[in-house]
Amino acid sequence: MNSPENSMHGGKYVIIEDGVSIGKNVSIGHHTVIHSGTIIGDNVQIGSNAVLGCQPFQNSRVKHKVRAQKPLIISNNCKIGNNTVLYAGSILEEEVMVGDLASIRENTNVGNLSVIGRNVIVECRTKIGKRCMIQTGCYVTADMVMEDDVFMGPEVSTSNDKQMGTGTRKLKGPYIKKGVRIGNNATLLPGITIGENAVVGAGAVVTKNVQNSTTVIGNPARVLKRE
Repeated sequence: MNSPENSMHGGKYVIIEDGVSIGKNVSIGHHTVIHSGTIIGDNVQIGSNAVLGCQPFQNSRVKHKVRAQKPLIISNNCKIGNNTVLYAGSILEEEVMVGDLASIRENTNVGNLSVIGRNVIVECRTKIGKRCMIQTGCYVTADMVMEDDVFMGPEVSTSNDKQMGTGTRKLKGPYIKKGVRIGNNATLLPGITIGENAVVGAGAVVTKNVQNSTTVIGNPARVLKRE
């Protein structure tokens, strides 16, 4: 472990493997495990029972070949909740907050000042922009892009496989552009694009692209208004 003297405040039964780098003024809760290679910046708060920097694994049903990942990077001033699981190969930029029970898979980038709420699942190969708000219980599928200033209400669900595991088509999650707001329990189907500053109403099921500055509601989602 590489840590400046007197800069880390660790709870009981913390496990820090070899090759971990820890910055100044870092707080680590009880029973947390930090795997080899993980890089933690300054002024980071980590809750209890967190697992940071674990490597991905697979069985024969997994389509994408799993490889050893580069270190997990947690940048300055991040806050990581209790019982979180953050995989190797991902980057949390400065001042990201990750709520209790959340999980972020490998090859994911979370931009500055974004919030990943309690019990949120973020799958692999995903990009989340700056100042995004992803609220409690959302499911962010793999192979998805979310630009800056996106809001997701609680329990939003996204998907990336039109053939539901039965075909060989390339997986592709939704592309959500800057400033989009998505209401509680909305469902976004694979491969769709939601344009800048669009609004998706609570409970909507979005099956096709949504234009910029457009509000959609219902199942399937239909246009309510355009600005």
